[in-house]
Amino acid sequence: YGRVQGVGFRYTTQYEAKKLGLTGYAKNLDDGSVEVVACGEEGQVEKLMQWLKSGGPRSARVERVLSEPHHPSGELTDFRIR
Repeated sequence: YGRVQGVGFRYTTQYEAKKLGLTGYAKNLDDGSVEVVACGEEGQVEKLMQWLKSGGPRSARVERVLSEPHHPSGELTDFRIR
């Protein structure tokens, strides 16, 4: 939540996630937020969460990060933009 659409948030998140060896996706939602699903080693997922909570890309303004365990249906083989 915050200023996260139209500022390169998904693409920068994809870059950070790939750097950490994570799979999943980032997609814009109708309410103006971005949904990020990240799969991989717990420590690496936590590093991505900390990056998101610290504000993500410089052009974004992250107001709130919600997290919950998620077990995606189907195998995610890369980190994609949706």
